[in-house]
Amino acid sequence: MCGSTVALALTAASKGEPVVAVCGLCNKCSALVVRKDSEIHKPSDLKGKKIAYVPGTMHHVLLLEVLRRAGLDPEKDVHLTRVDFFDMGQALSQGAVDAFLSGEPYPSLAVVNGYGRILAYPYYGEDVGTINAVMITTRDKIKNNRRLIQQLVNAHAMATEQLKNRPEEWLNLASRFGTDRKVLDIAVGNMELAWDLDKEYIQRAKNLAKRMKELGMISQIPDVDALFDLSFVEEARKNMGK
Repeated sequence: MCGSTVALALTAASKGEPVVAVCGLCNKCSALVVRKDSEIHKPSDLKGKKIAYVPGTMHHVLLLEVLRRAGLDPEKDVHLTRVDFFDMGQALSQGAVDAFLSGEPYPSLAVVNGYGRILAYPYYGEDVGTINAVMITTRDKIKNNRRLIQQLVNAHAMATEQLKNRPEEWLNLASRFGTDRKVLDIAVGNMELAWDLDKEYIQRAKNLAKRMKELGMISQIPDVDALFDLSFVEEARKNMGK
């Protein structure tokens, strides 16, 4: 098992990869950032600007959607520049790019370090919402290791519920991995721990797949129902008495 954005899982499924999403991981987490002293105050101000992104990610999908809503053509009106997430902050602070769209904690880190400003939290409306990442495995792994996968999903679900109910504990534990607590205090409002999946989530994933095809990110829409196996979260609910 590993974590993956829904966008990457959809891309893999559209290419025939035998991936299966077995539980949620997190929602939200994305932000569009500009320099603190920038004259960019709304997405339409990005015209002619250089924007850092990572192709194929959920952040890429959201960036294209932001530009579309602002009436900007990603191929003609802006300069999209591939920059690794780890290097986006430095590129912005040094003026190599005018903006970047990435996941937390990098947007909040830019704010705390004084060189960045959040321009937008670029989420969809109710048709897609704020879905972001899931835990995935393969069909063979489910066939041969169902019990182990179920144990992992159960543990993830229980830990997620505990940390959601104890935000201070969550942030303190997260800070042990090297992210300053000041950064996490800002980022927490843009992060949502998750584990559960349901038919509504799958419908949102279907809507996302449709948008990705319209944006030219995938050549065909995969069988989204087959991408999700809800049996693991259903068992996890029973395990927790939900």
